[in-house]
Amino acid sequence: MLETTVLFDALENGGDKQAAIAMSAYMRNQFAFLGIATPKRKALCRDFLKSAKKEPNANWDFINLCWQKPYREFQYIAVDYLSLFKEKLNAEDMRKIKNIAVDKSWWDTIDGLDRVAGAIALRDPTANDILLTWSIDDNFWLRRIAIDHQLDRKDKTNVRLLEQIIINNFWQKEFFINKAIGWSLREYSKTNPTWVRAFIKKHGDKMSNLSVREASKYI
Repeated sequence: MLETTVLFDALENGGDKQAAIAMSAYMRNQFAFLGIATPKRKALCRDFLKSAKKEPNANWDFINLCWQKPYREFQYIAVDYLSLFKEKLNAEDMRKIKNIAVDKSWWDTIDGLDRVAGAIALRDPTANDILLTWSIDDNFWLRRIAIDHQLDRKDKTNVRLLEQIIINNFWQKEFFINKAIGWSLREYSKTNPTWVRAFIKKHGDKMSNLSVREASKYI
């Protein structure tokens, strides 16, 4: 706990008020910031995360404590911390990920949590059913995680799961969902352009122009 206190004190004393104003404005003033740019934040956290990585399991008390903090940088630290343990997490941790995903939600944290969820599902296929459920959830941020959780999979992509999750999100007007659909297809097109072309040909009339445009970028 002492290390956590030292880390938090260093962060809270290392902010820049002018930078904080700009960072908050960039996020539509939804969150308060300390004003610590990513390189400095990573430098301040380096020793703590290096030590934490040696632990056998993720400390969810630490993650939740970061999520309760009023400054956005603490949520970034929580996502960075979770990323260290993504190979040690399992489907049982998905509920805990959901709890933080639906709190203080915006693309900046969601687009880190989707990689964590994806790593879990790749090793523990029982998480696929959870992600399918998320893909039809009322909370569109959970749906975004489901859509994009395979972004780094390449030839390990579960195409049946990808297709079903995207189909579950047709006819959407939400920008962050339509962008996610295009993004997931665009990334997979780098591995299997034939499949993505066929998907667009089959389903393009049900997809937004944004999704089709993003998906077609490299094919």
